[in-house]
Amino acid sequence: MNGRYQVLWSKTAEQDLFAIIAFIHEASPQAALKAFAKIKAKTGDLLSFPERGRIVPELLAQGIAHYRELIIPPWRVIYRFSAHAVYVFAVIDSRRNVEDVLLDRLIRLNHENPLP
Repeated sequence: MNGRYQVLWSKTAEQDLFAIIAFIHEASPQAALKAFAKIKAKTGDLLSFPERGRIVPELLAQGIAHYRELIIPPWRVIYRFSAHAVYVFAVIDSRRNVEDVLLDRLIRLNHENPLP
């Protein structure tokens, strides 16, 4: 599967990345730039190699096998891909539990967009 994919970031993933960089920037602007460049370079590799990341083990244990992740210590970039695009959904601290993060996001989404 060696084609050229689009890498599309969700609003949530962009917010995750911004929060990470802002946090690092408080201590060291240079370290923040370095972290940003590292994350963008690794996710840029998905343009050609979307199968590169491993299937997210915590989700696989729940029977969900279509999400993958890149490990960019100390972060995990959660994504999935289709025939022509890679969709980045989250950038989370690898010390956090993925299931807790996703559950929290689903709960917040439900509160922001309640059913009629």
